[in-house]
Amino acid sequence: MESFSLILAIVVVTALAFDFTNGFHDTANAMATTISTGALKPKVAVAMSAVLNLVGAFLSVEVANTISKGLVDEAGIRPEVIFAALVGAILWNLLTWLVGLPSSSSHALMGGLIGATVASAGFGAVHGDVLVTKVLIPAIAAPLVAGLAAMFATRLTYRMGRRSADSKASKKGYRAGQIASAGLVSLAHGTNDAQKTMGIITLALVAGGTLAPDSDPPMWVIVSAGVAIALGTYLGGWRIIRTMGKGLTDLQPQQGFVAQTSAATVILASSHLGFSLSTTHSVSGSVMGAGLGRKGGVVRWSTATRMFVAWGLTLPAAAIVAAIAEWVCGFGSWGTALVAAFLITSSAAIWKISRREVVDHTNVNDTDDTAGTDASDALDEEQSGVVTAAMAAVAPPPAGPVTEELSATIPAPTIPAPADPATPPARTTV
Repeated sequence: MESFSLILAIVVVTALAFDFTNGFHDTANAMATTISTGALKPKVAVAMSAVLNLVGAFLSVEVANTISKGLVDEAGIRPEVIFAALVGAILWNLLTWLVGLPSSSSHALMGGLIGATVASAGFGAVHGDVLVTKVLIPAIAAPLVAGLAAMFATRLTYRMGRRSADSKASKKGYRAGQIASAGLVSLAHGTNDAQKTMGIITLALVAGGTLAPDSDPPMWVIVSAGVAIALGTYLGGWRIIRTMGKGLTDLQPQQGFVAQTSAATVILASSHLGFSLSTTHSVSGSVMGAGLGRKGGVVRWSTATRMFVAWGLTLPAAAIVAAIAEWVCGFGSWGTALVAAFLITSSAAIWKISRREVVDHTNVNDTDDTAGTDASDALDEEQSGVVTAAMAAVAPPPAGPVTEELSATIPAPTIPAPADPATPPARTTV
């Protein structure tokens, strides 16, 4: 076994940084609907989610094994390749967080790993069958299955509880159920997403000669990955929570409960089977399904379309950035240092841009309403201006200095005084 080299230490730290971004990027998956419906206060919700993400990290290692043993050929992987893969994944996570789009951290990591591996060892080092069966097919099937399940379950829920839907006891019960289902999603997220970082660190340790091939993640890797994702979750990805909770559809407590339960079921099942499933895809699909399941409910398809485009771009965008990073790292230590400096600088720039419009726990539920109020006010002002202009066109000019001056220069017409009936008319002498 070789010693723990500097590049390996850099890879481990970068992997934990990705896990941290994964935490705050995907907090919305578990808590957006709970926060938007008022079932939990924002800070309480993210704290609960953080704890359950940490617990979930210890429940399974099947997804970690899919990444470390199945997706790419371990023999052709160097630690620099994994570092480049993480650079692509982190930058995509930060960019989509900046614009508030719930994209897949899982697919960003997969895309980065594939792009860097291809740049280093060629397409033959990627196991295409694993990519298709355990990444691409679940990426398409998960939102559809979760969405259909949530839609039918929502309709059934409203039909069964139509007589008591508006009662206080019913609403209180659904809110309690929503809190429980949100906890289940958080647990599932830790079980699925924390393992991806475990897998990537394990792959780096094997590539660096610290672990034997086909090894399971060591305990310190499991603990560190769980803590990193929990810390990121606690910070809260408020921008994405706003999009998922308010921007996609408007949910009642019944719908929130159904959406989260459907998503958690799909995620836990996929974790058991070793599928590297996107929790973002699952939760987004279930939220849209729950929105369509309520009579009169709507989905804001403009937001959904932007989200679908981000989903489609995630794998190739992260792969391209990672491939370029791997090419630069190939020049040696100075190339790796240059990539590291680029990652730090870009991350700092994105953070600084995000401070121009701060979204946090104090305004995460107010933004959409405020935007709607501002738009309404602007429309009212525009309509008021049109009406005022029309009235001014037909109204007489107001009295003022110009009007008074014109009145002084134009003599007033002389109107004869009426005759006094008591005074006889004057005689005229001819």
